[in-house]
Amino acid sequence: MSSTKILVSACLLGESVRYDGRDNRIHNPIINELQQAKRLISVCPEVAGGLSTPRPFARIESRFPLQIIASDQTDVTDEFLLGAELAVELAQKHGCVAALMKAGSPSCGNNSVMGGSFSGKSVAGAGVTAQELIQKGIPVFNETQLPELEAFLDQIEVDLAITA
Repeated sequence: MSSTKILVSACLLGESVRYDGRDNRIHNPIINELQQAKRLISVCPEVAGGLSTPRPFARIESRFPLQIIASDQTDVTDEFLLGAELAVELAQKHGCVAALMKAGSPSCGNNSVMGGSFSGKSVAGAGVTAQELIQKGIPVFNETQLPELEAFLDQIEVDLAITA
């Protein structure tokens, strides 16, 4: 098995870092195998950016200019941006070839995030950290895309074997 690394949302690994102090642990053989092989690099961009756990729920209010507002009306844009920057640096430091991030999160969602109105409706687009990872060339998958992540990692292994 390859030693390539994957950046992972800490909440998916069972760390209690969600805004409400809980986790989003996923139980999956792929994740278990990657974890046992020490290929997972855990990060919670929101905590890395300085937000506490628990913390008020946050939404991307606008993208241009970027503004992220917590449910208590606090502007947490700077913390989200810092967390995204630190997550990208961590991924690059460890040579991560992909990221597995929490779907729907304003930081980590790769396809959609919850809308700015706190209505519970999602809107198309990536979260702050996911977008930064994508822009740096690191593909981002979410927990509903584990077969796609596995296929991607298998292809990386094939590519590495060919070039070895």
